[in-house]
Amino acid sequence: MKLESKHLAWAVAAVVAVGLPFVHDDPYHLHILILILVWSFAYTSWSMMGRFGLTSLGHGGFMGVGAYVTALLWNHLGISPWLGIPIALLCAGVLALVVAYPCFRFRITGHYFALVTLALSGIVLQIVTATRDWTGGSLGYTPEATKGSKFWALQSSDKVVWYLVALIVWVVGLAIWTWVDRSMTRSALEAISEDEDAAAAAGVNVTVEKLKITLISALMTAFAGAVYCQYQMFISPDTVSGIAVSLQMVFAAVVGGLYVALGPTVGAVITILLAEVLRIGFGTKGVGWDNLIYGALLVLFIIFLPKGILGSLLDRVRLRRAPVPVPKSQAVPLGRVP
Repeated sequence: MKLESKHLAWAVAAVVAVGLPFVHDDPYHLHILILILVWSFAYTSWSMMGRFGLTSLGHGGFMGVGAYVTALLWNHLGISPWLGIPIALLCAGVLALVVAYPCFRFRITGHYFALVTLALSGIVLQIVTATRDWTGGSLGYTPEATKGSKFWALQSSDKVVWYLVALIVWVVGLAIWTWVDRSMTRSALEAISEDEDAAAAAGVNVTVEKLKITLISALMTAFAGAVYCQYQMFISPDTVSGIAVSLQMVFAAVVGGLYVALGPTVGAVITILLAEVLRIGFGTKGVGWDNLIYGALLVLFIIFLPKGILGSLLDRVRLRRAPVPVPKSQAVPLGRVP
C-alpha cells in the first residue's frame, strides 16, 4: 500500500512538473525555474564526488570548458552544438583525467586535492580571460544567432521549450545519482573514504574507482555548462568558470543536503532566489554579496547542520517514525496479562 502511494505521488509530481509551463507561462517565473533546474544538475554533479570525501574546487573549470568549447566551435567552425557538446565533454573528461590521475595515483587527498582542483579552476579562468580575442575575455561571449535551423543550432526563444529541456536534464541528473547510489561503486567509494589502505586490502582498485566518479562528475558539470550557454546565449568567466562558481557548487550541495538526491536541488532554489533578491533589491550595489553570504552560511552549516537542510529534515522524520524501545523493567513476559 505504501509503495503504491509512493508511486502515485511521483506520478502526480511528474504530471504537475510537465504541465506547469502550459498552465502558468509567465516568462520570468519560467526563467527562474529553468535556472534552478540547470544549476540543480550542476550541483548534483558536484555532490557525486563530494559525498565520498572528494572535495573538488575545480568544477567551475569543467563547467567553463563545457560552455566555451561548445560556443567557440559554433562561432568559429560552424559545428552544431549537437556535435560540439560531445566534443566539449571529451575535452572536460581529458582534463579531469589529466588532473585526477596523478593525484589519485600518488595519493594526494584531502586538503591537497582540494588545492590542486582549486588551481585547475583558476587556470581555466585565466585562460578564458587571457584569450580575449577568441573568448571575449572578461566582457563575456555570445554564441551567434543562427540564420538557419534553430533545432540544428540548439537555439530557441521559447521558455516552455527550455523548461522542458531543463526538466529532462534535471531528471537525468537524479537518475545518475540514484544509479551510483545503488551500485557497488558507492560501497567501494565509501570504503575508500573511510580507509584507503583497508579498501585496497579488501580488493578495491582505489585509483580506478576514484577516477570513475571523477569522470562522471566532470562530464555532468561540463554538460551543465553547455546547456546553460545555449539557454542564456551569453557566457562570461564569472558565470560559468572560476573559483566563485566552484564555491557556489560546494555551498549549494552542502546547504541543501550532500547525501540526499534532492539536496542539491534545495541548494539551487536557495542560491538562485538569493541572487535574484539581491539583484532586484540592491542592483549593482549587491554585486558580490551572494558569494559573501555563501561563505558565511557554508561555515555555519558545516558546523551546525552538516547534513544540510533536506538531510536534517529527513533525519527528523525517520526519528519520529522509529518505534520507541520499551524499557526492560516495563516489558511484559510472554503469556502474562498485566
